[in-house]
Amino acid sequence: MLLAIEAANAAFLLIQTAITNGKQLHDVAVHAQTYFDSKSQIAKKADKSGSMSEIQAFLELQALRDLEVQLKELMIYVGRPGLYDDWLEFQAAASRGRKEAERQSFLKREKTKRQILNIFTVFCTGLVVIPAFMFIGYILLKFVL
Repeated sequence: MLLAIEAANAAFLLIQTAITNGKQLHDVAVHAQTYFDSKSQIAKKADKSGSMSEIQAFLELQALRDLEVQLKELMIYVGRPGLYDDWLEFQAAASRGRKEAERQSFLKREKTKRQILNIFTVFCTGLVVIPAFMFIGYILLKFVL
């Protein structure tokens, strides 16, 4: 979790510096994505309850929210018109992208589980069916012919 906090703070500092220097949001898109991913990891950790590390994650998430308030003011007063609205739109798009990636990952894991279960089922069926046919063949050869 410490790495996520450091990554979020570093990315935030780069975004803040870039906007102060007159850069556009698309110029810092990579850093913004790093920030959102790190913030998401911290938020997931903070949503869990129980141990000291979750409390620390909650406090770090609050600190990131305070930084975002500073960034909002910076975007509104120093940045171009509509920059903060673009920022909110970018955040929403990044969130949708993360959720879609998690969904795809979940679907891939489920598909793999189903394939393994199917292979196991075929194997077990073979273990039952083949000896049954062999027994039937033995009975036919022994008693019928």
